[in-house]
Amino acid sequence: MLSYRHAFHAGNHADVIKHLVLVLTLDYYQRKDKPFWYIDTHAGSGLYRLSSAESQKTREFAHGIQTLWNASDLPDELLPYVNLIRSLNPPPSLDYYPGSPWLAAQLLRKQDQLRLFELHPNDFSALDNNLGHDKRIQISKQDGLKGLLGLLPPITRRAVTLIDPSYELKTDYSDVVTTLAKAYQRFATGTYLLWYPVIERQRVKQMIQGLQQTGIAGILQIEFCPVADSAGLGMSGSGLFVINPPWLLAKQMQTLLPWLHQKMADANGHFTVTHITPEKNT
Repeated sequence: MLSYRHAFHAGNHADVIKHLVLVLTLDYYQRKDKPFWYIDTHAGSGLYRLSSAESQKTREFAHGIQTLWNASDLPDELLPYVNLIRSLNPPPSLDYYPGSPWLAAQLLRKQDQLRLFELHPNDFSALDNNLGHDKRIQISKQDGLKGLLGLLPPITRRAVTLIDPSYELKTDYSDVVTTLAKAYQRFATGTYLLWYPVIERQRVKQMIQGLQQTGIAGILQIEFCPVADSAGLGMSGSGLFVINPPWLLAKQMQTLLPWLHQKMADANGHFTVTHITPEKNT
């Protein structure tokens, strides 16, 4: 259950999409002065060295963040995300890639709080070393899906939650939908980002059906697949289901995904930005 290590995959195309959506969402939340929480159910170690044996074994970052690092025509909407990567890496070398907790810690203000969960003992220790000094941050060595429900509703009544398990266990696909439905019942106004891999298309369809059955309105699906779906050959792409998305997010991703597709996908790659449940009547 704890064999997955994100160091092999840091900075790949899935990280680019996940972290781009996260940065755009957190940027939107900071437009109001009111404090908010960032909750990360599967935080990882927080920081990854791209020269490590793990990263070099797969070199997945070469077709992910390295592509953006080398690009000279970045769209404006990409700059907040890419500039955070640049702040971590003095030019010209791309040596480190941050996890979602590090990105959030750089973006959140002094009045905001971070609640991080990580169950893997080695990653928990690394996360604590990387971010444990920050007084805004609480790190728990706990199953994040269970820990999340205990935090809701937050005292701030404003929160962004990222749910991104490894999906090592096939039950993760249904467990995340069940947890999300329970979280929404406790705290219906928060923004939830549920990341998923595209390994078997049928599992994504089952997640969509499960989310549609929750009755939650206006769930946004953002997906990017650099290659065509192909069962049994690993992850062809990934996406996020977003509950209570910032109103700008769909338009931003409709602008960015064609550019990312041009830079990072082959001829059979594809992307989508669509609502899988009807938006609320206004």
